[in-house]
Amino acid sequence: CIGDDDFGKTLQAACKEDGVQAMYMVDKSTPTGKCAVTILDKERSLTTELSAANNYKASHLQEPAQMAVLEGAKIVYSAGFFITVSPESMDIASAKTVEKGAVYCLNLSAPFIVQVPPFRAQLEKLLPSVDYLFGNEDEARAYAEAVGWETTDVEFIATRLSLVPMKAGKPPRKVVITQGCDPTVVAVRGSVTKYPVVALPQEKLVDTNGAGDAFVGGFLAALAKGQDVAGCCKAGAHAASIIIQHSGCTYPPSPGYTF
Repeated sequence: CIGDDDFGKTLQAACKEDGVQAMYMVDKSTPTGKCAVTILDKERSLTTELSAANNYKASHLQEPAQMAVLEGAKIVYSAGFFITVSPESMDIASAKTVEKGAVYCLNLSAPFIVQVPPFRAQLEKLLPSVDYLFGNEDEARAYAEAVGWETTDVEFIATRLSLVPMKAGKPPRKVVITQGCDPTVVAVRGSVTKYPVVALPQEKLVDTNGAGDAFVGGFLAALAKGQDVAGCCKAGAHAASIIIQHSGCTYPPSPGYTF
């Protein structure tokens, strides 16, 4: 959800320029949200003013134009942050993927999502519909602590999350946990495989802003192209390795990657 202002128009124009079909809800009474990024020693911290981003309503998703897109989608991805805004929309979207045989993906997004009981309850409500669950090692450990698993072993946590039962007819869940410069952990049916990341010399690292989202973007692009988990992790690792070599969420003109 965006406001009817210059920042909102900037977002719409950027999406259009990049060929993204954005179908924003526009709240004329609230300004577009903003996010300040602080970089310290190449690591990033985010400070947000959510404003209109906090006002999305399921009624917008249920309008014919948006529902037509949802019903035609092969892959649906939800950031965990959206749990704080419109869990009803996530329920609708995940249920539609079950109905249509589409893939539903969810990101843990931040430790507080799993630490706050109502947010974690919504996450656990969605899990039986989730085909791909993404997160990083901090989010995985925060979940384990919140539910009393008494472990910090990322592979064990990913394994347990992969074994949460799926809804009838759904294939086994893939739990994908990134670990910064360490290999990515993928758990399926309780079995763990590790996939390498792209090693970079320290002098090439500009900042880590957007690395996690870039990984997921590359992963899902490969998934849409029919790649297996290894191919998806390879594409995700490449995308993340590129964005951390540039300031902010920016990329070179060419991705330097082919499927």
